[in-house]
Amino acid sequence: MENYRFTAFEKTGETLFDEVWNFANDDAAKIDGQKQIEEKGIAEKTHRLVNSSGKLILFHV
Repeated sequence: MENYRFTAFEKTGETLFDEVWNFANDDAAKIDGQKQIEEKGIAEKTHRLVNSSGKLILFHV
């Protein structure tokens, strides 16, 4: 399992989430990460998911 950093923000800049999520690989992170974002009800908020080396996996403005 690899660590991925998930952050989500309000338009004001307020941080809603700053969490470390674990996934098997980047492909799983993209699919399962999107599911978790939708479950949290923040799919339309600004958010990003990056892997441990800083590669952007998911991003939404």
